[in-house]
Amino acid sequence: MNNQPSSAFVGATWLALIVGVLMYLVGLWNAGMALNEKGYYLTLLLYGLFAAVSLQKSTRDRMEGTPVTAMYFGLCWMSVLSAVVLIAVGLWNAAIAPSEKGFYAMAFVLSLFAAITVQKNVRDTARASAI
Repeated sequence: MNNQPSSAFVGATWLALIVGVLMYLVGLWNAGMALNEKGYYLTLLLYGLFAAVSLQKSTRDRMEGTPVTAMYFGLCWMSVLSAVVLIAVGLWNAAIAPSEKGFYAMAFVLSLFAAITVQKNVRDTARASAI
């Protein structure tokens, strides 16, 4: 069975990741918020990306029979949920326009989803090449 993703799908996922992260960063760069707030939102993006990819990888490892400890799997879930809750609380309390809040939320979610899909594509491509 060939699980290798099509080149169009791979390109679309990389484009989504680049657009999501780039727009989030451009929004932060142009934002009129304090530097510590910008750092908070940047850290949440990086933490969220790492947590989402780690959760996807550990979930797939479990599905394929690779041992993943329950503690690590739980930490992955906790990390993803923490990143999402922290950005939601931060945006809820931010003194910015509702349209900006929506922009950051959508760019964040797009980036996380795209990072998960890019990681899946990389793994599927590597597996198909090894066969």
